[in-house]
Amino acid sequence: MAKIYLETFINADIRKVFDLSRDIDLHQKSTAKTNEKAIAGKTYGLIELGETVTWRAKHLGFYQTLTTKITEMESPKMFTDIMTKGAFKSMKHQHIFKEKDGKTLMIDIFEFESPFGIFGKLFNKIFLKNYLKKFLIERNKMIKKIAESSLNNQI
Repeated sequence: MAKIYLETFINADIRKVFDLSRDIDLHQKSTAKTNEKAIAGKTYGLIELGETVTWRAKHLGFYQTLTTKITEMESPKMFTDIMTKGAFKSMKHQHIFKEKDGKTLMIDIFEFESPFGIFGKLFNKIFLKNYLKKFLIERNKMIKKIAESSLNNQI
């Protein structure tokens, strides 16, 4: 299983960062390059424990769908989403938030496994892990920008 670990320091309240991280509308804006849209389940606003969202996006030249479910949530410290349907063999994304001197440390732990055995593992190592890391970094940049903005009530 491949694993991506990211830390992002954000000069904003932990509650604000937590809420922005689970905002469906912000996620769609941060993934404009892949034309990601929420098409089923929770399609706008803040996703909550037990809810699902189905995304449709263009990755690697193909439109794909991915359904995730929020399986754990401890507001405002963490939430976890897992893939219930999609192209991966498995996928789990832990979102962890820690308050440090009025600022927030946002941690992403993204674990995934591709299908196709050894060929999938090779594809992960050569290409997919870096592709997904860049994807998550772009999302985190937007969360940081909005959270630190004086206009942080507008998404």
